[in-house]
Amino acid sequence: MSAQESIRLVDRGDIGFIEFDMVGEKVNKLSSPIMARFKEVIEEVSRSQFKAVILISRKPNIFIAGADIEEIKTMKGRENIFKIVSNGQKILNQLEDLKIPTIVAIHGACMGGGCEIALACDYRIASDVPATRIGLPEIKLGIMPGFGGCVRLPKVIGVQNALDIILAGKAVNATKAEKIGLIDKKVHPGILEEKAIEMAREIIERGGAKRKKRYKAKNLTNKLLESYLGNKLVFFQALKMTKSFTRGHYPAPLKALEVIKKTLCKNRDEALIIEANAFAELAETDVSKNLIHVFFLSESVKKQSGIANREIKPRAVKSMAVLGAGTMGGGIAYVAASGAIDVRLKDISSDALAKGFQAASKLWSKELEKKRIDRYQMGRNLARLSSTFDFSGFGQLDVVIEAIVEDMNIKKKVILETAKHCNPNCIFATNTSSLSVSEMGEAHPHPENFIGMHFFNPVDKMPLVEVIRGAKTSDEVVATVFDLCKKLGKIPVVVKDGPGFLVNRLLMPWLSEALFFLSDGMDIVKVDRIYTHKFGMPMGPFHLIDEIGLDVCLKVLKIFNKAIGDRAELPKVFESLAKTGRLGKKGGKGFYIYQGREKNVDPTIYTELGLDAPKASHDEKEIIERGIFRMLNEAAIVLKDEKIVETAGELDLAMIMGTGFPPFRGGLAKYADSLGPQYVTDELEMMSSKFGQRFKPSQAMVNMAKSGRGFY
Repeated sequence: MSAQESIRLVDRGDIGFIEFDMVGEKVNKLSSPIMARFKEVIEEVSRSQFKAVILISRKPNIFIAGADIEEIKTMKGRENIFKIVSNGQKILNQLEDLKIPTIVAIHGACMGGGCEIALACDYRIASDVPATRIGLPEIKLGIMPGFGGCVRLPKVIGVQNALDIILAGKAVNATKAEKIGLIDKKVHPGILEEKAIEMAREIIERGGAKRKKRYKAKNLTNKLLESYLGNKLVFFQALKMTKSFTRGHYPAPLKALEVIKKTLCKNRDEALIIEANAFAELAETDVSKNLIHVFFLSESVKKQSGIANREIKPRAVKSMAVLGAGTMGGGIAYVAASGAIDVRLKDISSDALAKGFQAASKLWSKELEKKRIDRYQMGRNLARLSSTFDFSGFGQLDVVIEAIVEDMNIKKKVILETAKHCNPNCIFATNTSSLSVSEMGEAHPHPENFIGMHFFNPVDKMPLVEVIRGAKTSDEVVATVFDLCKKLGKIPVVVKDGPGFLVNRLLMPWLSEALFFLSDGMDIVKVDRIYTHKFGMPMGPFHLIDEIGLDVCLKVLKIFNKAIGDRAELPKVFESLAKTGRLGKKGGKGFYIYQGREKNVDPTIYTELGLDAPKASHDEKEIIERGIFRMLNEAAIVLKDEKIVETAGELDLAMIMGTGFPPFRGGLAKYADSLGPQYVTDELEMMSSKFGQRFKPSQAMVNMAKSGRGFY
């Protein structure tokens, strides 16, 4: 890549244009060579006769995507990191200190370092399109803004707005950016450059004055909160919320908050030194390295096609049907229509179809309320939905997704009947969490066109889709469904057919062990708290069982016991728990009692199951390792022996996106490697002798321990 050609200075008379267009890259990103070139261009501007300068990107839908994450990944040594960051700060200071006014014209993603460049300019104008997003997402990588973002943003948009963006790693659209003062004006993308030039000429005519924008509160409440005493209250509340959210696992938000508080009243040079030191400290942490690892796992999906043969291209998908307009079907219809696909909802009752439409409409209404879409976009999305009781229109569909009851015989009948009304090339996908895709495919006249798409609930929030390859599924169909998932904004992971596929196969041992904890006198609330607060899971196993449904979990545990034997041993409380009739959250009572948004443990569950009162003390290490190491043992089997999934990276991505496995740990396999295969194997051996055969180390895990090589 030629840095010289990637940033050009173009002479347009009184106005100079700094054009970003990284050679050989789809996006503009800031690396050390690019920043060095940027410095040269700024110095050239300072020596020129220009009366104003406009910064603009020549990439479609991208201003600057941020720093080169590959470079951040390889950064080592706090002093070295501090030096790199300080150099970047100095370059942006040079931009800010130019004698002539600077205007940035933003179209597309303006993230991280791109946003910090914009903040160093005098004026900001942006295109009013969904692709334009401005923000500082560094927190999500375990670091924080390091090129002056923590110093400049509070001054431009106020402390409250700045904390909202920085601590959450948030990006805002042009409308919100204009409202909070992050940009001066939003315009149609077709006239962005024209309006930027117009703005420059107006400034020149007024004498070409520089500007250091300062936030001005618009109402009394904001004026009070942006005052000295008000800021104290804002920082106090932010600290409280950040500690509650991070639970001590993510140091970056707390460090960023500390930096913003310390630098608010400092001069620029002192403030930037504090920021650079904090960035260098965070960049060396394991948390940052693991979050960057997860970032690359997510990014790798963009380059994949789901199959080895890259010459096979996916088919175009413009229309689909969803069989079953329940919660899952309605959610699938929502994401498909949002992805510009015409969707036909089919069910046997008008009530069911109405509920499906209402579910989708409610989700779009929320987006409208949050200004993520406008009324025109909502209307267009709703217009993509149609409904039917029969198979009218099915002959022209590209894809049919079945989301009906989880019963093999019923599904087979529906598959056979539906296929009669579809063209032979129509792809038929089953949304199943546990039934064999290969067996279901036998009911289809063209099994090569049959595949599994396991969406996770709630569909609008959960990013993962397991793309399940049946015994006869063709490469072209896998590639098409993989591509379709990406277009729907989902993260697809291709898995082989097998009990529970990948995510449920690994999740069930953990949930099963929770029932053994119950038999062993463990306290439900304390076990859940250990997994959430100490280990970092989004919810504990008892809470998750309630969310999934106690009846569903017990049914799946029985299926697993039949499929994999001793490794899925049934707990002593299994039968008695089934007899209680508790359904979990959907029935208002499981391990917890649910009333509205409130949940409290049901103390009668212990006596109802014939158990003694729970123990007062718990061995946290034992509880964590009993649950997580059973998952690790199964992970070794599905990856090394059964090849349910091809790589450790895909396994980790699926567990993070499908179960919320703590991203700061890098994923299940990455966590195992941080402990070492020998340690995991030894602990499994010890637990096997103490608690039974379900902990016996698999041969795959033993082999890893012998070789000293982990999952990666």
